[in-house]
Amino acid sequence: MNNPNHDIILAQILEKLESLTTANALLQAKVDALTHGRPSTPPNGNAIAIPDAVSRSPTGLPPSSYSYSSLTSQSPVSSSSPISQLMTRASSEKDREKEKSLYPNRVIITTYPDQSGIKPTPLHWGAADPVARGPVVCSRLPGSIKVRNAIGAHSGSYSIYRALAIGMGTLEKNHRPDYTMTEPPVSIPPQPSWNDPNRIVSFDPWGHLAPHVYKGDIEAGIDVRPSIAVTRAHIKLSEIDHPLPNYSLPVDGKHVVRSRPLLNEDGSVSELDPGVELPVSKAAIEPVWYLPGVAERFGVSESLLRRALFEETGGMYPELITRPDVKVFLPPIGGSTVYIFGNPAFMSNPTKELTLRVHDECNGSDVFGSDICTCKPYLIFAIEECVRCAQRGGVGVVVYFRKEGRALGEVTKYLVYNLRKRGGDSADKYFKSTELVAGVKDMRFQALMPDVLHWLGIRKIDNMVSMSDMKYNAIVESGIPIIRRYDIPDHLIPPDSHVEIDAKIAAGYFTSGKKVTEEDLKNTVGRAWEDTEH
Repeated sequence: MNNPNHDIILAQILEKLESLTTANALLQAKVDALTHGRPSTPPNGNAIAIPDAVSRSPTGLPPSSYSYSSLTSQSPVSSSSPISQLMTRASSEKDREKEKSLYPNRVIITTYPDQSGIKPTPLHWGAADPVARGPVVCSRLPGSIKVRNAIGAHSGSYSIYRALAIGMGTLEKNHRPDYTMTEPPVSIPPQPSWNDPNRIVSFDPWGHLAPHVYKGDIEAGIDVRPSIAVTRAHIKLSEIDHPLPNYSLPVDGKHVVRSRPLLNEDGSVSELDPGVELPVSKAAIEPVWYLPGVAERFGVSESLLRRALFEETGGMYPELITRPDVKVFLPPIGGSTVYIFGNPAFMSNPTKELTLRVHDECNGSDVFGSDICTCKPYLIFAIEECVRCAQRGGVGVVVYFRKEGRALGEVTKYLVYNLRKRGGDSADKYFKSTELVAGVKDMRFQALMPDVLHWLGIRKIDNMVSMSDMKYNAIVESGIPIIRRYDIPDHLIPPDSHVEIDAKIAAGYFTSGKKVTEEDLKNTVGRAWEDTEH
């Protein structure tokens, strides 16, 4: 049994030790400041060193290794026994050692253009030659941190999971990918649009070729990574396996192929129809923003764009403010995927028929079949039209953007659903419901969307499977003509989706003939929760 007096004495000793540790950390910080004379902001013409073993913060604040690791990791004095506190302290020491092994240097909050040692790799956006253009380098690894010419991290929103994997020890911090045999099996060759700094500004057109064209930089120790990957696959959809009458696709052995036989539970071959598969080429694209071009697309100054991105992301990227010389930003957002039906070489051949669907993500409908919107049936219809175009000797393209809930997010989308169902789900309130919750009815902002079409070399679109006026206008204004548009056939619209369709037609979406009046909007009402037993 513990002696109460001993417990009190031990607790007092621990408290004194914590006080001394804090005082020592602050004293060391002051000594560092006096020794190295770091101002709070770098004066003009006075360079700040950033040596290989980085040990100083350019902010003038106490070094982060003290202000964060030493101070916040201290165990507070509690009512638990001193023995328990000593065990907690031992655990904290172990955690600090782990952190020090991963990050032995002080935290670098930001950098400045005139720091000694800072020399970004030259990057000339829009240069015709990839070597003259230069690689995109955003890595903070020792071999790359001084030559970084981009803000952010690769993998978009998945960069957070990479950080977790490193922190947990499941991924080596200095792991260098081996890109042997990862080159594209499908050619997406350079197009004239790649050489125009204003034509493609939302991703790196050389992203899928980076391991090849920047092989010399990689071998020199610079962490250059692909931001696009191109591959081939087969896709299998139940709606195409079991189509509606008159919507089956003829099996031609090229664009539509028979699936392998199904197996019974005992492993024998089933006599059931295995259905069909669609061979596709596809490309995954991560966002890489050329900030001057993005700002121009949205009609704002580059300075305002940088400030908004910094402020409205909780100050995640201070270099947006402190490094105006760095013009490229890899935002932590979802990218896009291109699905190509038919010969990819036909995309840049204006003599070939081309069918296009630009689709924005809708997890509820696309994956789980929610019937409150037309997203999935429209997507399936577009895929069928793309395959038919390929079977006629042309090519079909579906571009799938990660812009869930009109880029408002799924949480906001579901809150809007609740408001709609409780407030009388009529078409005249459709957009207003979104504005009440989100403050805006749509944040997809299609100004950047046509970049992918120019990357693919598309010069005209014969058939656009879309009703969106915003997508149509963005594509046409970017210089790509659209010959024909068509909407989703009425028989493919789920009953609860007429609210969405009528509201969109009334707001200016394309229709091949349907007219919607104000009275129609009031009378188009969706299913109430009470109409279905839950």
